Amino acid sequence: MTLTLRGRLAVAFGVAALLACDVVPAAARLGGPSAAERLRQDAEAIRALGVSGVQARMVGPDGRQWVATSGTADLDTGRLVSSNGYFRMASTYKTLVATVVLQLEAEGRLSLDDTVGHWLPGVVHGNGNDGSRTTLRHLLQHTSGIRDDLPGYTTPEEYYQQRHDIYSPEQLIERAMAHKPDFPPGKGWAYSNTGYILLDMIIQKVTGRPAHREIEDRILRPLGLHQTRWGGTSPTLPWPHARAYQLFGPGTPVDVTEQIPVDYQNLSWVTTTRDQNRFFRALLAGRVLPARQLAEMKRTVPVSAEVQQLWPGGRYGLGLVERPLTCGGTYWSHEGGDGGYITLNGVTEDGRRSAVVSMSEARGDTFEHIKEQEEAASVLIDHALCAGVPGTP
Repeated sequence: MTLTLRGRLAVAFGVAALLACDVVPAAARLGGPSAAERLRQDAEAIRALGVSGVQARMVGPDGRQWVATSGTADLDTGRLVSSNGYFRMASTYKTLVATVVLQLEAEGRLSLDDTVGHWLPGVVHGNGNDGSRTTLRHLLQHTSGIRDDLPGYTTPEEYYQQRHDIYSPEQLIERAMAHKPDFPPGKGWAYSNTGYILLDMIIQKVTGRPAHREIEDRILRPLGLHQTRWGGTSPTLPWPHARAYQLFGPGTPVDVTEQIPVDYQNLSWVTTTRDQNRFFRALLAGRVLPARQLAEMKRTVPVSAEVQQLWPGGRYGLGLVERPLTCGGTYWSHEGGDGGYITLNGVTEDGRRSAVVSMSEARGDTFEHIKEQEEAASVLIDHALCAGVPGTP
């Protein structure tokens, strides 16, 4: 969730479907053909809202995978959506950042109760912002009260004018410090991209290396996530990828594929549904963090009433979201949306069942469109994670 597409809510808050199986499963596995058919139907339902392209992947307890694609990757050519196309990771990167912070805590190199002022003296100050009262836990959990003021486009004209603008982390933090905090640290919940910009800076201060290097060495390489990459200031994505579109209002969606993410240090990550499934499964299975740090990551607080409209029953941990399942229990995730791409994901408590859906069009012109797109994608994740559960259709 970012300012340009979906973070506005957090801050204020036809081609026939194709079905492909990476491995042809036995009928009894993961609910058999009914689970695969449900994935196809759910991808089509998202497409029916007007979303140009959809790719979804679910993985069962035995590692077998099912992929459904719907719509088109290019409105001009009619090119089909790739079953393993790249997309911008956007705010899902926050789980990567949180993981590195918790690894550093496990190594004794920092504490979650350290203040921002301890690591970044004088950076969070003015207009009631106080780094001496704001802890790393507050930043990780969006309970710092720090208000976002990230530049963003709301019209096609603004997109064309701003798509190659570059801002340093210091410039983005300075914009945030021009505002009073939404509440004192620890006294509320409000989604803050700026908090994660600060965490990136703290990782660099602790390790002496940019956060993206720590993510690569600590998470991506050990897990073999070769399709997850930091793009820096590149305005393009690796091939293959679907073109990204933004609906600004009545009329034709605008192709917003080419742009430099306003917070390029954090939001220029690209990935695939395959890699994102692998990461979340490894994380929840306990292969990335020690047990104590994973438990800390899963200690949650309620999100704001506005965000509850998008995540009913949702709670936020440390860079990780907990949401209820219709078949009982909860799942863990962190969605992302930026530059026309919106992605939802989910993994069960034991890390054995997971799903990711990436949409290459953001229908962000009205709250109703945002909500119906979110709900349709959430249904797909819920159905995929509940597939094969006794009593689940």
